[in-house]
Amino acid sequence: MEFTAHQIASLLNGTIEGNADVSVTTLSKIEEGTKGSLSFLANPLYTQYIYTTDASIVIVNKTFVAEQPVKCTLVRVESAEMAFAKLLELYNQIKLNKTGISKQSCIEESAKIGENVYVGAFAYIGENAVIGNNVKIYPQVYIGDNTTVDDNTIIFAGAKIYSDNKIGKNCIIHSGVVLGSDGFRFALQNEGNSKVAQIGNVVIEDDVEIGANCAIDRATLGSTILHKGVKFDNLIHIAHNVEIGENTYIAAANVVAGSTKIGKNCMFSGQVGIVGHLKIADGTIIAAQSGISKSITKSGEAYMGSPAFEVGKYRKSHIHFRNLPDLVERVDKLEKKG
Repeated sequence: MEFTAHQIASLLNGTIEGNADVSVTTLSKIEEGTKGSLSFLANPLYTQYIYTTDASIVIVNKTFVAEQPVKCTLVRVESAEMAFAKLLELYNQIKLNKTGISKQSCIEESAKIGENVYVGAFAYIGENAVIGNNVKIYPQVYIGDNTTVDDNTIIFAGAKIYSDNKIGKNCIIHSGVVLGSDGFRFALQNEGNSKVAQIGNVVIEDDVEIGANCAIDRATLGSTILHKGVKFDNLIHIAHNVEIGENTYIAAANVVAGSTKIGKNCMFSGQVGIVGHLKIADGTIIAAQSGISKSITKSGEAYMGSPAFEVGKYRKSHIHFRNLPDLVERVDKLEKKG
């Protein structure tokens, strides 16, 4: 892919300073720029590199004032960071724009396949599955019977989608994801443990992204649900019958136990653990490595610790915790005097 400075400026509604005909074929960080590459300058800490970079084109803010001569062509925009993000998205769309069905894939006759679909080698699509328009299914993906994948969704290599699940529009499912595996539920008996059949499914609504190697269990009855706009990092486990509210963001290594209901617009940092059958209010923020053992009913609060409680109280308590050695030493001295 090759673009000139003129084309880039037109795309970004920017103005050109330098050679409008210079072209680029790749992207780079400004400090690592090479001839034929496109970069950007948004953080003032990197300003020094604009005078030494070999990048052919650099996107800068309109307010940027050069204090030394620059040898690259500048494209001035309102926000260099936002403009470069837009270019990255367009570049990614072009790179991932695959179509066609591999002869090495296997699609059952009863499956329904939409228009402009890509199915890679060794992918399998089961009986009565429904695949929407512009869906991209990369090599070695498994899609089970009766599963629906709606328009414009991307499922990357090696993901496994069990039977009877529903995936909405514009979703991204990364490699290694397992959707619809059995929930971890057993009936305890005197003679031993009896596995409880998991006959529900997983419902993924529109605009959801699920990071690599996440596991989302099917419901015992009903559905495990990720609502519209949910974003998952890698290595997250969601147990049976959990429900995640719209636009909630969850970082890596979170675990949510069965039947917990999480509200809208929440943000969880890494390695958070949440026990089962709880309710988490809208807008809740949970700090890394926290353990949630009770429901959170007040919206917009931040929690920290294990077991977690309000972040302000946690920080005050932590000050006392750090002072414990001194307090113990003082108590020991008093006891010796007594």
